Amino acid sequence: MNETKETILVTGAGGNLGRLTIHWLLENYDGPIIAATRTPEKLSDLADRGVSVRQADFDQPEKLADAFAGVQRLLLVSTDALEVPGHRIKQHSNAIQAAVTAGVKHIVYTSFFNPEPGTANLTAGDHYSTEEAIKNSGLSYTILRSNLYAENLLQSLTHTVATGQYAAAIGEGKIAYVTRKDCALTAAAALASSNTDKRIRNVTGPEALSGYDIAQILSDIAKKNIVYMPLETAQLVGMYESFGVPNAVAQALASFDTASARGEYAQPSTTVQELTGQAPTSLKPFLDENYWKTVTVC
Repeated sequence: MNETKETILVTGAGGNLGRLTIHWLLENYDGPIIAATRTPEKLSDLADRGVSVRQADFDQPEKLADAFAGVQRLLLVSTDALEVPGHRIKQHSNAIQAAVTAGVKHIVYTSFFNPEPGTANLTAGDHYSTEEAIKNSGLSYTILRSNLYAENLLQSLTHTVATGQYAAAIGEGKIAYVTRKDCALTAAAALASSNTDKRIRNVTGPEALSGYDIAQILSDIAKKNIVYMPLETAQLVGMYESFGVPNAVAQALASFDTASARGEYAQPSTTVQELTGQAPTSLKPFLDENYWKTVTVC
């Protein structure tokens, strides 16, 4: 990989993806690394390893340019501010403007798969608006459109195994699930690269799988029969609400399944292999590795 020794910065460095990105950079990049977070005190372990830690809050735009000072390449990790419409795009816009003011040359952005207008995913508009803001910023960019995380399946794994039913509202649709680690390594590789093209890349796992495929994989791993139970979107919303999720958030979460049912997330890509030099992780070995870490056996 052709690398630059420019100063690079990772936003959201205290989150799961941010930390995975920093860890890869510490092993593979010998230029200056900056970790930006709202809570610098929580990243003392990274500071001990030579990472410069800076405070950065996207809701405090007046301070962001200073946080990004001296940075040439910046990884903008999308936030999870979903409850208030428009909040996330405002946060991202603040970060992009600060990057321009600070003299950043290249932005790597963790977007989402197929965010264009017309998608059934109710949260995708924030990503599309952010992409447009980046394109209009005058900076070069790498936009990484990540597919659904394989980790999403772990959240209901205990219930799925206990009931023998994998319930989802994805209909006959297929999904090219990608692991968070593969997304982080891809983002790290793009950040450490000297590439200054304006490019958009899809980030996925190696194969697209249906609800029936996932049920069969779980059957093999759990060594019991698990069947796929298709739900209507309204049923899924009701399930989320029964767990205490507000209706607006429940609708947003369920829209991922609606988009999946329409085939929006079924196209595998080769981006992980091309940018990292490593093949993306398949879903079966990922679930096999995480099964006993996740499932509570009664």
